[in-house]
This record gives sequence, C-alpha cells and structure tokens, in this order.
Amino acid sequence: MLTYIHIWNFAVVEKLDIEINNGLTIVTGETGAGKSILLDALGLSLGDRADSSIVRHGCDKAEVSVSFSTADAPDAEAWLVEHEMNSENECIIRRSINTNGTSKAFINGIPSPIKLLRELGEKLVDLHGQHEHQSLLKADLQRLLLDDYAGNQKQLDNVKQAFKIWQQLNSEYQRLTQASKDRAAQLDLLHYQVDELETLNLAEGEVKEIEIEHKRLANASQLLSSSDSVLRSLMDDENINVNHILNKSIAELDTLSKLDEAIKPANELLNNALINIEEATSELRSYSSSLEIDPQRLELLEQRLADIQNLSRKHNIGIDELHTLLPKLKKERDALENADVRLGNLESEIEQAASAYLDAANELTKKRQAAAKKLSKRVTASMQTLGMEGGKFEVSSNVPDDTNFSALGLDAIEFLVSANPGQPLKPLTKVASGGELSRISLAINVITAKDTRIPTLVFDEVDVGIGGRVAEIVGLELRALSEHSQVLCVTHLPQVAALGHQHLLVNKTSNKKVTTTQITNLSKEQRIEEIARMLGGLNITEQTRSHAQEMIEQAKQPATAKTVELA
Repeated sequence: MLTYIHIWNFAVVEKLDIEINNGLTIVTGETGAGKSILLDALGLSLGDRADSSIVRHGCDKAEVSVSFSTADAPDAEAWLVEHEMNSENECIIRRSINTNGTSKAFINGIPSPIKLLRELGEKLVDLHGQHEHQSLLKADLQRLLLDDYAGNQKQLDNVKQAFKIWQQLNSEYQRLTQASKDRAAQLDLLHYQVDELETLNLAEGEVKEIEIEHKRLANASQLLSSSDSVLRSLMDDENINVNHILNKSIAELDTLSKLDEAIKPANELLNNALINIEEATSELRSYSSSLEIDPQRLELLEQRLADIQNLSRKHNIGIDELHTLLPKLKKERDALENADVRLGNLESEIEQAASAYLDAANELTKKRQAAAKKLSKRVTASMQTLGMEGGKFEVSSNVPDDTNFSALGLDAIEFLVSANPGQPLKPLTKVASGGELSRISLAINVITAKDTRIPTLVFDEVDVGIGGRVAEIVGLELRALSEHSQVLCVTHLPQVAALGHQHLLVNKTSNKKVTTTQITNLSKEQRIEEIARMLGGLNITEQTRSHAQEMIEQAKQPATAKTVELA
C-alpha cells in the first residue's frame, strides 16, 4: 500500500509531502491545475522514462520519493527478499533527475537500475489509463488474473510438476540419442581411458606419499652426510664434542654449588640439556641407520610420478583429483554400453509422462474455460452500467493446434473487448480510448478484487465522457474496490469525488515570475466547498453546498448496499 509521496522541484511543484490513506483517495482540481502531476511523479518513481524537462525551472535536479507498506503485498515483499532489499514490510523508492538528463534510483537506500524499479513497481502499483504500468495489457498477467479468479493453484502445481518430469526425461533422451550417434568411437575412448587409469591404480593420498619418499631418496646422500656430521659434533668426535663439554661443565658446577647453592639452577639446566643431547643423538643414529641410497627405488618413484603427471595433463585435471576420475569414466562407459536399453525404457517413460502432463493440462484447461465464461459474463454486465451499453467482454481461452508443452499449461489466454454495439471483439491491447480501457479495467478489478496481487490501483481518465447515473455507478464501483485494495482516482466528476475516503485538491497559482502547484489534503468543510465547486462552477450557493454535503453523507453508507449487483 502506498503510504507517502515526497516531490521536490518536479515540474511546477517546488516541494510537496503527502500521506496517502487506505481506501479510496480522490484527486480533483480545476482544468489545467496539474492533476496528472501526482501520477507522473508516481510513474517516475516506478521506472517511467524522464528527461531534464521535468526539473523545475531554475533548479539543478528534481526528486521523487515514495513509501510503501509491503505487509499486504506478498509478491513485492518476496521480490525484495530475493534481491536482498527487504526492510521489515517497508519499501522506499527514491529517484532523482538532473538537468543534464542523468538520473539515479534507490530501493530501500540501495542504488538500483531502472529495470529493477519497473519490476518492483509492477508488483506495487497498477496504473489504469496510462499504458506504462497497465498489467491488464500483458498476456502473462491476463493468464495470472484468470487463474487467480478460478482458484487454479492446485491445478497449476500439478501441471508444473508433470511438465518438470516430462522435460527431464526428454533431456535425458536427447542426450543419449546424441551420444549414440558416435557411440562406438566414444566407447573405444572410454575403454582406453578406463584401462589406463586401472593400470595406473592410483590410490587416494598416494601422490603425497610418493613425493615425500622421492624427496628423501633424491637427497639421501646429503641427509646421511649431514646427520653423521652432527652426530660427531654431539658425541662421537674423540677430541671435542658437545657431550664431553656438557659433562665437564656439570662436574665443575657440582663443585661450585657446594660453595654457593645459587648456582644450582644453572647446573640443572645443563643437566636437562645433556639429557636432550643424548635423546637427539639416539634419534639421529636411528634416522641415519634407516637412510638408504637406492637409485633403483628413486628411478621407480620418478617414473610413477611421470605417469601420474602425464595422465593428469591428458585429462586436464589436478594431480590430487586424478583418483576421482576412474569411477566417473566407468559410470559413463556403463551408461553408454546400456544406452540402447535405456533409450527403449525412456521412450515408454516419456510417453507415460506426456500422458500424465496432458491429463493435468486438460484439467487446468477445463477450469480456465469455465472461469473464462463466468468472468466474461460478469465483466460484460458491468460494462453496461459503466457507460458502454452494448459493449462486450470475452476471455478467450483455447488450446492452439501448434501449442507446445509448458509449465503453465497449453492454453492461449487473451482478453477481448468490443466497447460499442456492432463492433467486433478485439484484443484489449487494441482498445484506443483511455477512458474505455480504464472502465473495463475497473469492471475487471471490482469483480476480481479479492484475488488481486497488486495492493494499489490508480485510475486516471476513468470518467471521461460519462456523467449522471453512470458517473455515480463508477464512483460506487471504485468505492467497493477500495474495500479490498487501495485506490487512487483522478476525477472531474462530483459523483465520484463524493465517494472518496480521502480527498486531495490540486491547485495552481502563478504570478509574473513563477507558477506553482500545491496539493492539499482536504478537511470535511473543504471537501464540501470543492464538491460544491465541481457541482456549481463559479456561482456556489448554499443550496449547492447543501447538495455537496448530502452527497458526502450518502457516501458513508456501505458501498455494497448501493453497488449494482453483477450476474
């Protein structure tokens, strides 16, 4: 639901802050006052194109900021979560335009491209009367609306699941069919590769063990020579060695400690050092005795490493991962050897999956066609009361001969309309009149209000070319629609304006230097004056005010009690 609009230096608006309530919000004003500015600003925030001409004269940039509560917009909330922009059931969209034509956009403070603004905007607001945001003109949303109206979620889930199974089996069939074309050559290659790897018989972790042993053998002479040298220095040299020096030093300190006990800690440290030297000597002797200079073993290891590296390069895989390749190639070989059997089984499985899909899709088609007839009848009946007597609406739902399987079923769904008697039905996208299109949209939205996924509906030019009884019916339908969705409506008809829950007045003032537009949230008394103006023009009498007050009071009665009952 739209909750707040901030406009700054936009067209002839210097600064504007408006809180938008739930229910039906009416926007009125004299001709030329700029009633469309509010909708233009809203459209800009939702991704409409803009250029520097919308920046107020004398200013560097224009800015529009709109706030939404997404508590009643699960699709929008899910979109925000998916794009990591969610902010506790609130969405703030801000867009600025500079005089050089550049623009910036932010969703919950995160810089965003215009494409994302449009995606999110379609889940928040539906603008009727301007083509940029009219969801009813989009084929996929026409289908979605019909399915929501029919309550087809279970059938849709069944179709999606059946399609997924059929699609997976077909993909496997295509893969095996393609592979069977050069099956012999592939099998020869796989047999050769498997034999190579089996001959290599590489174990997990073996490469690391080989590298450690190879390094030791390759440096065996140096290791043996150096360790012997250290042993001689520690203990084996007849003339001088560490062991001899330590023993002599300990003996001298023993004598000295009898004279001064303070020297005992140093003597203990030397004793510990002697113990460590003896242990190190033992370890080195054991290590030296284990060392061998074995050229044959070294050559064997080098050949083993060379074989491993060659296969690693051949298969373009890391040496540490080479041991995982054999089971994969065996699986491919076995699958290819059994491809003919699997292909035969797949043909049967695909046929069964196609049959299951068609059963699910046909059930969905039946429900769609039944709902299409009902919706067509109800919208046609509503058109008769909205100034389009003799008009006709039809939801075309059929299965084309050349249709392909899809996750959404087999049906081609299209909204068709004839706004006047004698005119053939045409796609809704071909309807030329913005007013007619808005009223048809109004009729559809009133009937499907409980199923709508878009929380805020905006109607512009919905009352063009109508008046009297039809105007009141349009207002009543808007009021009824506002029980389920937030509705904004720009109107010049007092019959419609009197039915609003909130009333915004657009007023333009100018002098020789500057023109400014303001939008005011009217009080009860101000509403009476504005509706009296709409009724009586320049000459507003007490009788006109009384009539305006009566219209407002009547609007407080439940809308459902006054709305024309649709078949």
